[in-house]
Amino acid sequence: MKKRKKNFDKEIFKLEKIFYGKSKRLHDPIFFGNEIKYLTKCIKSSFVSSVGNYVSEFEKKISSITGAKYSVATSSGTAALHLALKYLKVDKNDEILMPSFTYVATANAVKYCDAAINFLDIENDQLGICPIKLEKYLQKISIKKGKYTYNKFNKKKIKAIIVVHVYGFPCKIIEIKKICKKYNIILIEDAAEAIGSRFKKKHLGVFGEIGILSFNGNKTVTAGSGGAIICNSKKIYDSIYHLSTQAKVKKRYDHIHDEVGYNYRMNNLSAAVGCAQIENLKKIISLKRKNFKKYFDIFKNTKNVEIVKEPKNCISNYWLIIIKFKEINDKKIFLKQLQKKNYGMRYTWRPLHLLKIFKGYNSDKLTNCESFFKHSLNLPSSPVLSFKK
Repeated sequence: MKKRKKNFDKEIFKLEKIFYGKSKRLHDPIFFGNEIKYLTKCIKSSFVSSVGNYVSEFEKKISSITGAKYSVATSSGTAALHLALKYLKVDKNDEILMPSFTYVATANAVKYCDAAINFLDIENDQLGICPIKLEKYLQKISIKKGKYTYNKFNKKKIKAIIVVHVYGFPCKIIEIKKICKKYNIILIEDAAEAIGSRFKKKHLGVFGEIGILSFNGNKTVTAGSGGAIICNSKKIYDSIYHLSTQAKVKKRYDHIHDEVGYNYRMNNLSAAVGCAQIENLKKIISLKRKNFKKYFDIFKNTKNVEIVKEPKNCISNYWLIIIKFKEINDKKIFLKQLQKKNYGMRYTWRPLHLLKIFKGYNSDKLTNCESFFKHSLNLPSSPVLSFKK
């Protein structure tokens, strides 16, 4: 009979060396650039709302980093996704396909539009929607009417698929894009966790019609809060920008609004921080990749334990580093030991179909995302861990 592992004392001893004198929280931001300088200039200018030079400058920097022609800085990643869906006129007659293994905000934005959600399973290696399962599922549930695809059971138009690049790991975006084209379904990329991540040297978020980014306080690059839409269409840009400004028509001295809009523009204070942060994106990702290497080296000889690695042809920002256990009991032992030392690890995303608020929603068989959730944890991943002054 195989002897069960009693503890992870050896590995945790090595972890203590990494964390010596540093924060054990899950993902502290790092500030070593022009954050204070830009914030001070912003405050002195008195332009602290969404009207200010740093907002437009941040948008230029986002476009430069991602290669997208256009970007709209928003108050959050959720707001960005909501704007994308409103641009597409998603409503109660539509259905959106999306992975169950993602943060709840992805689904919340769909529900803001009163659309139906259909949950999809993930792959175990890239953590995104499995294209093979997606194709089989569409063959099972869909029917073509004219140029559009409908769910033959609930009669709703399958308007879009939201792919999520979970923890900065690229999904199989090329295969999924081909399926979207075949079924005439719009492709939206939720790259909220993936700033700086690339597939074949191309930044995530620019493969689909619309991409979403997040700059929340715990992200690789933070603006305190905030998000962005990225796209290559002037039409999409103009419409989403307009919606994000309460649909205000530019007319001096007057207040004219030509449709229902949203107060979703990023403020100038957040943009000032974002500008300073994004200037150091390469350095920050380098630090995070050093974190991965340290964890990988510690656990590379530990049986039945894996530090999840980026797929081939991909560069991940390793937003949150994942440790995966073959045996659930080993995960429980490791978790207890880290909790005693006050480490800020946490469970990976709980699959959304397991939440009460999404119980009974349409879905494919979701065995992979349930298994991954049961067997994995996120480890502290702040760039601060590898930073040397």
